[in-house]
Formats: sequence, structure tokens, C-alpha cells
Amino acid sequence: MPDFVTVAKVDELLPGSKLLVDADGILVGLFNIAGEIYAIEDVCTHDGGPLVDGDLEDGEIVCPRHGARFCVRTGKALTMPAFEDVDTFEVRIQGDEIQIAV
Repeated sequence: MPDFVTVAKVDELLPGSKLLVDADGILVGLFNIAGEIYAIEDVCTHDGGPLVDGDLEDGEIVCPRHGARFCVRTGKALTMPAFEDVDTFEVRIQGDEIQIAV
């Protein structure tokens, strides 16, 4: 059974927004897509740059460095120059807390 870590409050992440959090030393991007919360590692697999600084468009995060796109629901790399997926994390809501499995 995975260990869950509290990383934010539900009211910190409104629909359509994103948030960078630290989960036991791992930088994670949280995304609220139509009320569903997703978590991916905040590292572009193309060059190691941050993803959360990029634009969130239709459930995809666009890397601000070179424009690679990743699905925030699955972590799948959708466009070049990235071809490796990013890690995703299981999310659960406990009361008013957002928790992710690390």
C-alpha cells in the first residue's frame, strides 16, 4: 500500500488551475481539470526543465522551454522534442486535503 502525503488544501487548487508542491523532496505539479485533480512530476523528460511554469491547455501542460506537451491525466508525452512520459502520482482527497502517493 502506498504512502500518501498531504501536499495542499482543496481550496488552493481551483478548476483550471495548477500548483507546484513538494512531496517528500519530489517536485510535483497538481492540476485541477474540471474538478478532477491530477499529479505529475514537475520535470520535462526532454531536458529536465520545470513543467508547471508552462501553460495549461485542454488537459495538457506545455513545457515553457521547448514546447513539448504532456497529458496531465496520464503523463504521456504528446509532442516532440519529448518522447518519454513523465511520472504520475495517485491522488486522493481526505476532507479538505489533497494527498498524493509517493
